[in-house]
Amino acid sequence: MESLRCPAFLQGKNVILASRSPRRQELLRLITEAFSVQVSRFDEEPLMGAGLPPEALVRALSAGKAGAVCAEHPDALVIGGDTVVVSPDGEIFGIPKDRADAARMLRSLAGRTHRVVTGVTIREKEHALSFAVSTDVAFYPLSDGEIEAYLDTGEPFDKAGAYGIQGYGGLLVQGIRGSYDNVVGLPAAELCHKLQDFCQK
Repeated sequence: MESLRCPAFLQGKNVILASRSPRRQELLRLITEAFSVQVSRFDEEPLMGAGLPPEALVRALSAGKAGAVCAEHPDALVIGGDTVVVSPDGEIFGIPKDRADAARMLRSLAGRTHRVVTGVTIREKEHALSFAVSTDVAFYPLSDGEIEAYLDTGEPFDKAGAYGIQGYGGLLVQGIRGSYDNVVGLPAAELCHKLQDFCQK
């Protein structure tokens, strides 16, 4: 029986995750435990201000991260990822700048449905594949007191859209349509299938 610790299609490959996110690391372990982590030095700011549609933005960001790590480790198979929240008004939310920015994001999401879009790039030498996955997330209405209480947990400040569905932020969520893992930060099932196709070409 094939071991999930390192599936056959990844045997012999030096897999690197180009992300410091512990959530992405945990989700990649569902596919393989045989990987290392290298934080990318890619500068995201120019792309964030480029006015790209969400799917194009996260694909470009993930490709930039994977490419930067691949340049340092040319014989590795590198996986890069990036997640944004698209507000009901179409604004792209990354990680909040401060408490006031986090509160603004949460007020925008409260009682409405937004999209979480994650881009993933798989790269090995000059061979690269980028894709994006989108999930709809509906929030319960939130009072100012509920928003302040959530901010007091400290959870929102390192997460796109100012919430983490896998933590206290799950209490804000009325329902989702699509991949739960995608909202956490890495669409594991989709990535597993893409990796298998990528490695067998």
